[in-house]
Amino acid sequence: MPVRDRPDRVAPRTEFVSSASTAARDEYTSERHVYEPHRAGLPPFGPYFRELWRRRGFAFELARTQMHAANTDTVFGQAWLILNPLLLSLVYLLLQTVLTGKNPSGSGFATLTCGLFLYYYITGSLQSGTTSITQGGRLILNTPFPKMLLTISTTYTAFRRYLPTLLVYLVVHLIARLPIGFHLLWMIPILFLATLMGQGLANLFATLQVYFRDTASFLPYFIRIWLYLSPVLWTPDMVKGHYKLLEQFGWLNPIYGILGAQGEVLVGGHRPAWNLLGLALAWSVTIMVAGSLLLMSREREFAVRL
Repeated sequence: MPVRDRPDRVAPRTEFVSSASTAARDEYTSERHVYEPHRAGLPPFGPYFRELWRRRGFAFELARTQMHAANTDTVFGQAWLILNPLLLSLVYLLLQTVLTGKNPSGSGFATLTCGLFLYYYITGSLQSGTTSITQGGRLILNTPFPKMLLTISTTYTAFRRYLPTLLVYLVVHLIARLPIGFHLLWMIPILFLATLMGQGLANLFATLQVYFRDTASFLPYFIRIWLYLSPVLWTPDMVKGHYKLLEQFGWLNPIYGILGAQGEVLVGGHRPAWNLLGLALAWSVTIMVAGSLLLMSREREFAVRL
């Protein structure tokens, strides 16, 4: 008797990707991945960001494991997150007192503290994000995923480390008897812009680190010089003579607007000036867009470069 095919048996079927758009759409979700060059080196934004959002849990879990590995989930690890920036603020306060010859005030210490905390939040995202791609080599070689997830995880880690410093500043704010009111809500958009800038810098320098492996070694010097040029250790009323250029050309410093707006909210006790907010918005969005486009356009070469 002839053998008839049973209806519950389905012969295996091989499907071929016939267009670049289909390959891009199935880049992260199918079992078979077809890599084809994109126009201008960029993947389609829609599928890319949808997959980025779908895998957001991966970035948060990666950040959690990294913090656990760094002992920041322990009692002493959490305490160090608070003590380290506080001791740093005291050291710079002593340096500021010696240089200016003036006795420190409560508002001056508050300005220094909040400026340092926010500055190191942004540069912390930058510094840890720079090596995120090169250190994630095994993941990149074995698993297809949007590589921006690696830098997002480092920015989230930096934010988790920044949160305890807010408690430290709250104590300083109360001791200095600085005003408390609804104007403090302006810190929400300021922190959002700081996060955008940190993420953009992480994307930018992580890509540069793949091509120029000395980038991470250069960063500590860059961060220290950037600190001296930013209104953290000094305020506009402290600069005199030729140093007035730091204030006049402050708009060239990407972090100037963010730090200035924060100072007006926390220490000044009022809404930040619109020019400072506009400057912060312009620099944050520009750095975020430029860094993200650079990473997205080059991430297909990472596996080869690593």
